[in-house]
Amino acid sequence: MKGALMLPVKKKLVTDEAMRPVAVLIDYEDWQKIEQLLETLIIQKTEESNLAKYAGVIKLTQDPLDYQKQIREEWD
Repeated sequence: MKGALMLPVKKKLVTDEAMRPVAVLIDYEDWQKIEQLLETLIIQKTEESNLAKYAGVIKLTQDPLDYQKQIREEWD
């Protein structure tokens, strides 16, 4: 992940009877910070992956499916 930010979070590991980790407890304020960071990342990712802004940018001179068939015929 580019520019990953590590927050200093106090956490407590919760284990079962066999001492296997089953949960992590963190302060509510830390959880709110994490949620805010995740929301920001989701918004950025959505903006980056919005392909609609590229619609109509390229002007094609040939139908894409016809071109694909033509190229595949060249392989045979």
